Amino acid sequence: IRYKNRELQILQELNQVNVVRIKNYFYTIGKNDNEKYLNVVMDYLPESLYQIIKYSNNAHNKTFLSYDEIKLYSYQMFHALYYLESIGICHRDIKPQNILLNTTTKVLQFCDFGSAKRLKKDEPNVSYICSRYYRAPELIFNAVNYSNAIDVWSVGCVIAEMILGYPLFQGDSSIDQLAEIIKVLGTPSRDEITSMNPHYTQYKFPLIKCYTLREVFHRHAYLGEDFFDLMLRILIYEPNKRIKPLDALAHPFFDSIREKGKYNKD
Repeated sequence: IRYKNRELQILQELNQVNVVRIKNYFYTIGKNDNEKYLNVVMDYLPESLYQIIKYSNNAHNKTFLSYDEIKLYSYQMFHALYYLESIGICHRDIKPQNILLNTTTKVLQFCDFGSAKRLKKDEPNVSYICSRYYRAPELIFNAVNYSNAIDVWSVGCVIAEMILGYPLFQGDSSIDQLAEIIKVLGTPSRDEITSMNPHYTQYKFPLIKCYTLREVFHRHAYLGEDFFDLMLRILIYEPNKRIKPLDALAHPFFDSIREKGKYNKD
């Protein structure tokens, strides 16, 4: 059968506890002979992070996720990113809906690799990728030579959402999304724009009142200095300055996870 499916090829390669693993696959034919459907059998995880956050919002301000759980799930996300980067694959659509959870075992897995791609140096990629609320700023600036740093940005947005209960940056359009980011990070400088996309030529931005990350999370007094330090290393305009997954795993924010042996890599 001469049939190529990039997602299937990537799924067949994945073998790490924090990404979905394929067990089997088969094809079925639709009503017409030219309708061929790929069916994939994978591990079953009962819930998504999106559902958990939604439950939390409906719990009358009761925190559904504990601070330890937020740390544990964040740690596993970076472990998945480190693995994917090591095999040259960028997920390109990390969001709560694409993160599965087993709340009993506390295991987290990235799923839905339909947008994933093996990034190659000097090979352009589409910039209109990743769901809007989790899109790294270089994608909004139409960069085509981006890196796995876009996944790191997305994970930072997901971590913030686990705490806030809603997306950190909620834009109605790409331009509005950028405005939401500017509200927190400030207006990007010419050098920062060049680092995101050296071919971008427009440098005029509206003056927007900015908030600090501390103001964004002001209702959550339990957040310590390590949390803000990590987030400030994630939510950076320049992709090459964004924290690497391995460095994130070694960050003091996760000291309690490592010391208590709450997480064992596979």
